[in-house]
Amino acid sequence: MRVAVTSQNFRTVTAHAGKARRFLIYDVSNPCSPREVERLDLPMEMSFHEFRGVQHPIDGVDAIVTGGAGEGFVARMGQRGIEVVMCGEDDPLQAVKDYLGGTVKPVPPGDHDDHHHRGDHQH
Repeated sequence: MRVAVTSQNFRTVTAHAGKARRFLIYDVSNPCSPREVERLDLPMEMSFHEFRGVQHPIDGVDAIVTGGAGEGFVARMGQRGIEVVMCGEDDPLQAVKDYLGGTVKPVPPGDHDDHHHRGDHQH
Protein backbone atom coordinates (compact mmCIF):
# COMPACT_ATOMS: atom_id res chain seq x y z
CA MET A 1 0.00 0.00 0.00
CA ARG A 2 1.23 3.48 -0.88
CA VAL A 3 0.13 6.88 0.37
CA ALA A 4 0.94 10.22 -1.27
CA VAL A 5 1.21 13.49 0.66
CA THR A 6 0.86 16.87 -1.04
CA SER A 7 3.98 18.84 -0.16
CA GLN A 8 5.02 21.76 -2.33
CA ASN A 9 8.21 22.20 -0.27
CA PHE A 10 8.90 18.49 0.47
CA ARG A 11 8.88 19.38 4.20
CA THR A 12 5.28 20.07 5.22
CA VAL A 13 1.78 18.94 4.24
CA THR A 14 0.34 21.58 1.93
CA ALA A 15 -3.18 22.30 0.71
CA HIS A 16 -4.65 23.05 -2.73
CA ALA A 17 -4.28 19.40 -3.75
CA GLY A 18 -5.69 20.01 -7.22
CA LYS A 19 -2.83 22.39 -7.98
CA ALA A 20 -0.15 20.35 -6.20
CA ARG A 21 2.82 19.25 -8.27
CA ARG A 22 4.98 17.83 -5.52
CA PHE A 23 4.14 14.69 -3.62
CA LEU A 24 5.92 12.58 -1.03
CA ILE A 25 5.16 8.89 -1.57
CA TYR A 26 5.17 6.57 1.45
CA ASP A 27 5.24 2.80 1.50
CA VAL A 28 2.86 1.82 4.30
CA SER A 29 2.97 -1.95 3.88
CA ASN A 30 4.25 -1.97 7.47
CA PRO A 31 1.79 0.48 9.13
CA CYS A 32 3.98 0.74 12.24
CA SER A 33 6.82 2.26 10.25
CA PRO A 34 5.78 4.01 7.04
CA ARG A 35 8.75 5.11 4.99
CA GLU A 36 9.22 7.65 2.24
CA VAL A 37 10.09 5.86 -0.99
CA GLU A 38 9.68 8.50 -3.69
CA ARG A 39 9.26 12.20 -4.41
CA LEU A 40 7.25 13.41 -7.36
CA ASP A 41 8.09 16.86 -8.74
CA LEU A 42 5.73 17.24 -11.67
CA PRO A 43 5.47 19.96 -14.34
CA MET A 44 2.52 22.37 -14.07
CA GLU A 45 0.53 20.55 -16.76
CA MET A 46 0.55 17.44 -14.55
CA SER A 47 -1.27 19.13 -11.67
CA PHE A 48 -4.79 17.73 -11.52
CA HIS A 49 -6.15 21.23 -12.05
CA GLU A 50 -4.58 21.10 -15.55
CA PHE A 51 -4.29 17.36 -16.29
CA ARG A 52 -6.73 15.81 -18.77
CA GLY A 53 -4.87 12.65 -19.71
CA VAL A 54 -5.50 9.04 -18.78
CA GLN A 55 -2.33 7.82 -17.01
CA HIS A 56 -0.94 9.98 -14.20
CA PRO A 57 2.19 9.44 -12.08
CA ILE A 58 0.05 9.44 -8.89
CA ASP A 59 -1.97 6.47 -10.12
CA GLY A 60 -1.35 3.42 -7.99
CA VAL A 61 -1.42 5.13 -4.61
CA ASP A 62 -4.23 4.15 -2.27
CA ALA A 63 -4.69 7.55 -0.65
CA ILE A 64 -3.62 11.18 -0.86
CA VAL A 65 -3.16 13.02 2.41
CA THR A 66 -3.45 16.79 1.99
CA GLY A 67 -4.07 19.99 3.87
CA GLY A 68 -7.09 20.73 1.69
CA ALA A 69 -8.90 19.80 -1.50
CA GLY A 70 -12.02 20.84 -3.35
CA GLU A 71 -14.98 18.62 -4.12
CA GLY A 72 -13.91 18.23 -7.75
CA PHE A 73 -10.50 16.92 -6.77
CA VAL A 74 -12.02 14.47 -4.31
CA ALA A 75 -14.42 13.23 -7.01
CA ARG A 76 -11.67 12.87 -9.62
CA MET A 77 -9.47 10.91 -7.22
CA GLY A 78 -12.45 8.71 -6.31
CA GLN A 79 -12.80 7.85 -10.00
CA ARG A 80 -9.14 6.76 -9.91
CA GLY A 81 -9.72 4.63 -6.80
CA ILE A 82 -7.74 7.02 -4.58
CA GLU A 83 -9.04 8.11 -1.18
CA VAL A 84 -8.48 11.79 -0.31
CA VAL A 85 -7.78 12.54 3.35
CA MET A 86 -7.68 16.14 4.54
CA CYS A 87 -5.71 16.80 7.69
CA GLY A 88 -4.48 19.65 9.85
CA GLU A 89 -1.09 18.04 10.56
CA ASP A 90 1.97 19.82 9.12
CA ASP A 91 4.47 16.96 9.38
CA PRO A 92 4.06 14.55 6.42
CA LEU A 93 5.21 11.41 8.24
CA GLN A 94 3.00 12.16 11.23
CA ALA A 95 0.06 12.85 8.89
CA VAL A 96 0.54 9.41 7.30
CA LYS A 97 0.80 7.75 10.72
CA ASP A 98 -2.37 9.57 11.86
CA TYR A 99 -4.20 8.41 8.72
CA LEU A 100 -3.14 4.82 9.28
CA GLY A 101 -4.15 5.01 12.93
CA GLY A 102 -7.52 6.60 12.18
CA THR A 103 -6.65 9.72 14.20
CA VAL A 104 -6.44 12.40 11.51
CA LYS A 105 -6.06 15.90 12.95
CA PRO A 106 -8.91 18.06 11.57
CA VAL A 107 -8.19 20.94 9.22
CA PRO A 108 -8.62 24.25 11.09
CA PRO A 109 -11.68 26.25 9.95
CA GLY A 110 -10.85 28.45 6.98
CA ASP A 111 -7.72 26.46 6.04
CA HIS A 112 -9.25 24.13 3.46
CA ASP A 113 -9.04 24.35 -0.31
CA ASP A 114 -12.80 24.34 -0.88
CA HIS A 115 -13.36 28.02 -0.13
CA HIS A 116 -14.19 28.93 -3.72
CA HIS A 117 -13.43 25.91 -5.90
CA ARG A 118 -16.58 24.01 -6.79
CA GLY A 119 -16.28 21.32 -9.42
CA ASP A 120 -13.16 20.14 -11.12
CA HIS A 121 -12.93 22.79 -13.86
CA GLN A 122 -13.19 20.34 -16.73
CA HIS A 123 -13.29 22.01 -20.12
